[in-house]
Amino acid sequence: MSSNSSLTKEKIIDAAIALFNTKGYSGTSVREISQKANVNVAHISYYFNSKGGLLEFLVSQFYEGYLARIDLDNWQQTPSSAKEILNQMIWDILLYQHKNRQLTRFVYREITLDTVLIREVMTTYLAKEKYLFRNILERGKTEGEFLPVAFPHMFVQLKGMLMMPFLQGQYLSEVLHLQVHDEYFLKQYYHDIKNWLDHFLYKQTVEKVAL
Repeated sequence: MSSNSSLTKEKIIDAAIALFNTKGYSGTSVREISQKANVNVAHISYYFNSKGGLLEFLVSQFYEGYLARIDLDNWQQTPSSAKEILNQMIWDILLYQHKNRQLTRFVYREITLDTVLIREVMTTYLAKEKYLFRNILERGKTEGEFLPVAFPHMFVQLKGMLMMPFLQGQYLSEVLHLQVHDEYFLKQYYHDIKNWLDHFLYKQTVEKVAL
């Protein structure tokens, strides 16, 4: 793909993300995307076939990048504990969402809908995410690092903490006066999630507190 073609495609992607976030997917037309991107409508058909194809590309692009950052194959040659791996997975997710805030917000809004595309996302990307987290939780329990907590309930709470700031950025800004785009928030929030895990999941930390 030539540099001009890559630039045109990126302009369409950026315009679509911005418009989908402000007007919603259904409320945004292909013509509006082309106007904002300053490209011909035919370019959208060329690169993505349709608005639906563009939506599928954005959601897939988001989760491909997301899963690449937490794939446990990256840790096979690293002598790290389950706790270290889980902490790193959480940081990588927060950092990825932080760097892709607009796309993250849009995708997390879309997965609340019951559509054919989102059902496919559930059975592919989100099923793999569950598999990766379950694996590290089971490893931690087997090796005596983690308490025997129930995976579904623990994962619901962890996912809620990971998603909420990026799904509800406007609420955090206007009501709680927190700035998700700020790097200080990211580091502090990561620290807070680790503190939660210390009191809820990590065995040695909980035992020290009990003593």
